[in-house]
Amino acid sequence: MSSLLDVLKDKLSGKNVRIVLPEGEDERVLTAAVELQGSDYVTPIVLGDVDKINALAADKSLNIEGLKVIHPENSDLKAELVEKFVERRKGKATEEQAQSFLNDVNYFGTMLVYAGYADGLVSGAAHSTADTVRPALQIIKTKPGVSKTSGVFFMIKEDQQFIFGDCAINPELGASDLAEIAVESAKTAQSFGMDPRVAMLSFSTKGSAKSDDTEKVVEAVQLAQEKIASEGLSDVVIDGEFQFDAAIVPEVAKKKAPGAQIQGDANVFVFPSLEAGNIGYKIAQRLGGYDAVGPVLQGLNSPVNDLSRGCSTEDVYNLSIITAAQSLQ
Repeated sequence: MSSLLDVLKDKLSGKNVRIVLPEGEDERVLTAAVELQGSDYVTPIVLGDVDKINALAADKSLNIEGLKVIHPENSDLKAELVEKFVERRKGKATEEQAQSFLNDVNYFGTMLVYAGYADGLVSGAAHSTADTVRPALQIIKTKPGVSKTSGVFFMIKEDQQFIFGDCAINPELGASDLAEIAVESAKTAQSFGMDPRVAMLSFSTKGSAKSDDTEKVVEAVQLAQEKIASEGLSDVVIDGEFQFDAAIVPEVAKKKAPGAQIQGDANVFVFPSLEAGNIGYKIAQRLGGYDAVGPVLQGLNSPVNDLSRGCSTEDVYNLSIITAAQSLQ
């Protein structure tokens, strides 16, 4: 973990990127915010009931002096954000409904990002993925040319660093969706200093089995390769379809896929379904001893990232650093 964070901290030094932490009434989040406040990488903006946050800080002996804390229900920014929300939703929300939406910390925090008062958001310690992602999709929305956001995990163990996706967002993925995720994952890898070699996974390696599922991945590989060519991403390698062992073990690749561009040296893995991706990253985390950082959301106009409700203070801190780095792209 330290190698990735050290690189990002060097990149962020002196930047004081503004990251919203909507769950300030959670001890893990408030503790991470205090740690971030002591750095020059991130300036945290904490949301919640000010009285409850002050009480929590006193109870846990946390020094929150100088920490920016906003209570959405009585913020001076509320009226402006309500107006911008109604405008952004284009007739899908009245002013009264907007007032109600913006009492929710995730909606309020997302509007802070959209309105330029913050550079990114990290939530999910006390909310579901849907609670974090829904406001982002409604307000921040996806970048031009991206149809769906997707969630990747950085899988880190000692000096090894991989990206797994989509492990968090899309239960239904067609060939074009997989291709888009492959390209966006490659771009994510590049933005964090990796040389992306993307393996698109299946239970088949280069035609060793045939089914609708394997053919979907074969088509996705072709679409992804066409996409990187059209975008001039000549330094990105995307190949498949691969079984996992052929993507990660050179000796296996030599036997199963001797002519492939990737010879057991992939560092980005695109799973054929959300089910496979979610199971895969948890196996690597729990049995393989890898740290799983994320999910890091891809394809949005501004970075919004989702924590696990089982996260630690360290997870909140680390994902805030990653989100800040994303905002510099």
